[in-house]
Amino acid sequence: MRSDYSNWEPLSVMEIVHIFNDIPAQWYIAGGWALDLYLGQQSREHSDIDITILREEQTIVYEKLSSEWTLYKAHHGKLSLWEKGEHLDIVGDVWVSRDCKSPFAFQLMLVDTEQEQWIYKRQPAIRRPLDDILLTTASGVPYLKPEIQLLYKGGGSQVRPKDEQDLMTVLPILNEQAKEWLRYALNEQFPEGHPWVTQINNSG
Repeated sequence: MRSDYSNWEPLSVMEIVHIFNDIPAQWYIAGGWALDLYLGQQSREHSDIDITILREEQTIVYEKLSSEWTLYKAHHGKLSLWEKGEHLDIVGDVWVSRDCKSPFAFQLMLVDTEQEQWIYKRQPAIRRPLDDILLTTASGVPYLKPEIQLLYKGGGSQVRPKDEQDLMTVLPILNEQAKEWLRYALNEQFPEGHPWVTQINNSG
């Protein structure tokens, strides 16, 4: 079991593309890098890099990665090896390194789906068609739509300073449809109110 949680040397976006283009599964960049791909430039430093896959395709991804990488389940604040043949039903977060001593290089996020719809794990009533959750850069890099990534950030148990920074950077260039969806989703998850809704309302 590893406990060196801050031991990160994240791969670049293009290094991720090189790895995942050879895997016959749907994948896309998430996290802060997804927002920067939307912006078309890097807006801040990133301590890691997140790649989202569909839970139903985890076996394909595991088989392709495990020959060269060591995969760790991140669950309840602990890391443990993801063993061959083990199906992850609940775990949604996997950290990946070259071996048991190497820095972590990227993070896998497993998302649940149902009837070709993406499901937001924190509030399963929030869903979108799988073909409506991604955008692609001019060079073909798939990434999570910004309004969905901002929901993940704003909907967490703790909104971090970098999440606030990301909102303020991206919100001015979100189109009205994306703002309306983010407003709806935050209200659905937080019927008692969420401070980001006020910021969305004031963004014009």
